[in-house]
Amino acid sequence: MRLDKLIEETLQTTRKEMKRLFASKQVKIDGCVEFCQNRNVDSLIHEIEVSGKRLTTNEVYYLLNKPSGSVTAVKDQTKMTVLDLIASADRTKPLYPVGRLDRDTTGLLLLTSNGQLGYEMLLPDKKVFKTYEAQINEQVTASDIEAFQAGIVFEGGYRCLPAQLTIMETSKNSSRVRVTIQEGKFHQVKKMFLARGKKVTKLKRLMMGPLQLDEQLAEGAYRSLTLTELKQLKIYFK
Repeated sequence: MRLDKLIEETLQTTRKEMKRLFASKQVKIDGCVEFCQNRNVDSLIHEIEVSGKRLTTNEVYYLLNKPSGSVTAVKDQTKMTVLDLIASADRTKPLYPVGRLDRDTTGLLLLTSNGQLGYEMLLPDKKVFKTYEAQINEQVTASDIEAFQAGIVFEGGYRCLPAQLTIMETSKNSSRVRVTIQEGKFHQVKKMFLARGKKVTKLKRLMMGPLQLDEQLAEGAYRSLTLTELKQLKIYFK
């Protein structure tokens, strides 16, 4: 939550009074004087103190195992969205998906009320790594690994950042691989294989930054992030 908004809502200050608190060094985060009014904070991982008073936040963070067929959107007139999978009792605040997964792609998706966190994690300069498991309709070879490492070039001349391709199983007509990318272009993994003349038939996201898919979650199920997982995201709280 934005620090200035937290102060205004919790202490019922005016905008001018809130700014005065910062100017008079009465705002501290983890024991240090804080001057950044729009800093993103969460009392689960930060000690927030204003004029000697501890403030608390109530953001929510859900790890969802996205099922095929659901769209990564807040609302849709005709299709089931990932938010439709969240029980109404757990939607006490507006939720937003962090990034997008294609309708037929499954796996890890972070949903949170902390929109600022999602924004930071998606900034290109953050280069949040994402790992996928994919089924391919042909044999994947060492030359594909080299091409991914060099950066796949799309039609139009755009060159992707280097990606790590690992072959798990392969045969003449089918392969199972893992791909780790640094960016999140539209249909990126699918387009990367298409550029190599191959087609992704199934795609599941396993990791996003420090977060890993909880394999105990059935497709369509979700849970709150653990405190350990939330602490791993602290580097994205700016």
